[in-house]
Amino acid sequence: MKHGGEVATALVAAAALAAIAVEPVEFVNPFIGTASNGHCTPAACVPFGLVQAAPDTGNGSWRYCSGYHCDDRSILGFSQTHISGTGVPDLGDLRIMPFTGEGGKDDFRCSFKKETEKAVPGYYAVTLEDYGVSVEVSATHHAAIYRINYPKGVARLLVDCQFGIGGDPAGQILSSEFALEGKNGFRGRTRRRCWVEREYSFAAEFDVPFSSVRELPKRDPREKGVRRVFEFDLKPGATLIVKVALSAEGGPDAARRNLAAEIPGWDFDEVRRSAAAKWNEMLSRVAVEGDDAQKTSFYTSLWHLFIQPNDLSDVGSVRPFYSTLSCWDTFRAAHPLYTIIAPEKVPGMVDSMLEQGRRTGFLPVWTLWGKDNQCMIGTHSVPVIVDWFLKEEERGKRDEYWRAAYAQVKDSLTKTHKNRRKEHWDLLDKYGYYPFDEIKGESVSRTLECAYDDWCAARFAAELGMKEDAAFFMKRSSNWRNVFDPSIGMVRGKDSAGRWREPFNPFALGHGASTANDFTEGNAFQYTWHVMQDPEGLISAMGGKEAFAKRLESLFVQPEKTEGSGFVSDVTGLIGQYAHGNEPSHHVIYFFPFVGRSDRAADLVREVFDRFYMPRPDGLCGNDDCGQMSAWYVFSALGFYPFNPCGGEYVLGAPQIPSAVVRLPGGREFRVVARGYSRNRKHVKSVMLNGRPLSGFILKHADVMRGGELVFEMTE
Repeated sequence: MKHGGEVATALVAAAALAAIAVEPVEFVNPFIGTASNGHCTPAACVPFGLVQAAPDTGNGSWRYCSGYHCDDRSILGFSQTHISGTGVPDLGDLRIMPFTGEGGKDDFRCSFKKETEKAVPGYYAVTLEDYGVSVEVSATHHAAIYRINYPKGVARLLVDCQFGIGGDPAGQILSSEFALEGKNGFRGRTRRRCWVEREYSFAAEFDVPFSSVRELPKRDPREKGVRRVFEFDLKPGATLIVKVALSAEGGPDAARRNLAAEIPGWDFDEVRRSAAAKWNEMLSRVAVEGDDAQKTSFYTSLWHLFIQPNDLSDVGSVRPFYSTLSCWDTFRAAHPLYTIIAPEKVPGMVDSMLEQGRRTGFLPVWTLWGKDNQCMIGTHSVPVIVDWFLKEEERGKRDEYWRAAYAQVKDSLTKTHKNRRKEHWDLLDKYGYYPFDEIKGESVSRTLECAYDDWCAARFAAELGMKEDAAFFMKRSSNWRNVFDPSIGMVRGKDSAGRWREPFNPFALGHGASTANDFTEGNAFQYTWHVMQDPEGLISAMGGKEAFAKRLESLFVQPEKTEGSGFVSDVTGLIGQYAHGNEPSHHVIYFFPFVGRSDRAADLVREVFDRFYMPRPDGLCGNDDCGQMSAWYVFSALGFYPFNPCGGEYVLGAPQIPSAVVRLPGGREFRVVARGYSRNRKHVKSVMLNGRPLSGFILKHADVMRGGELVFEMTE
């Protein structure tokens, strides 16, 4: 016989499973994060797909990193690739734009009414008001399919190979090939330089032959991309189907094969159903209970998480090759979340990081389309690789693989590499920190971020029995102490003579190659806590738990202001000087349990949820950064977070939903129940794991993956 508490728990879990009867895609709002500076896209795509087909409403500024802003009321066209939630623009490959008449303005921009716009996972639709044309788009992994209805006028379609998001509009295309294929299609390839220099190939088909085609004149003599207008003999109200496939590395023939394999026919609705099914399969790996707003925020966060990394490999490839690896962001929570809810994808991601390292000579920093833009600091593919090594159940059967991986980790963190801009291991080993007079900017942040990577390398080496390497990296992981000034209790720039930076302004934000700043998209208030590998050491350095708790609390009551001469637009979502809109702050709230203040962590998690994750277009307080902002939401909603994202331990917080069921491999389930949950009961009285009190505030990854039940008793 079940006891009363067990019955209640079972009923809550059953309710969560019943709630999922409404398909999760119905709770996703792709427009969340598409206004303000969320920089998200409402693209039609499938999980981890190469193609994200979406409208572009603007270009040429930071506002349009994804090409789309929800506040706009006109569309430039529809391109086939987009980045979701980054702080730098790129992609926007192969723009198409249906129109009638002469197309109006030179850029073919067209107004639309907001009420005609619709987006769900795998599908986007809108009516172009000026032309009266309705457009629907869905996608497969490598291809997009458009259903375009022309109610009146001559049916025309612009195909623009000169377009791209960001970059120099005229000089961004380095080379372009374009060839017609009979009367029903075209193919080609384009080489482009923006955030990275890269090449993509394409192949397209129409379901009816075009009647004529003309090339538009160049607007600038530097242009190399073709712009062509296709015309079709369609009766008023008739529909044109357009299929477009891409290949990242295989050329136009590979793009053609991708199209033939994924969309062999012309059934738009079947492609849409298939895309929705793929999303439902991924999203239903977590079944949550809550009101519609909670479900919308939760499932939209999962949707954002699964848009990338993007598998660049062509149909028939032996193994995937993932790119769009925003490691500086995603190592913190997104990649640990993949190890729970998409563990079958993680070996391919790790393989891809190692392959990227073989191509460039160093492990990934920030990769896009198979190229490393090195826009951030640290080598945070290292914690992702080591985390999976520590979690992989059968790693002993792949000893040779992991030893080779360790060799790449060691090489990337100790040797000088051609074209690697932000590594100076000789300086780091000489001084034990990066002196601000010896490098160009970000000296404190680089010291701290490298120290974390070194700790991960030490764990890797120790597990492989490499004691000397483990000792070397573990010593280097303590370099954070060399930029921590105990007289002020904060990190601070130091020069090569060991002198602290003067004058010192803890509010001064920094980013980029300027010796006047010591931080990366942050300041001393935010980076002082960047010691995920040694929280006890930082607590001791600040004078013990009581002193630490006071200093930590002071972070959240500072003036909410930004100061600095560099780029500071990413430092958003402020609670005092805690900046939830940028990743270096994401673990900071979870320091409170280390000093016996889990209640304060619960208060702040709730405040972040209430202020910075709203189910509306401007609902994100900062760039989603390839799913990292969303991963923080998912973990924190479940009630635990990877404070140290490498090694398989989670710090308990306070759940923000009544219950959830995480579906695991092998038919196992991990249930999370917030017993007594309500808006007024945000604190945790006790925690039970599989019917037994959970001592402390740490949850093990292995306990999650075995399946079971985590019950939080909530209180006011």
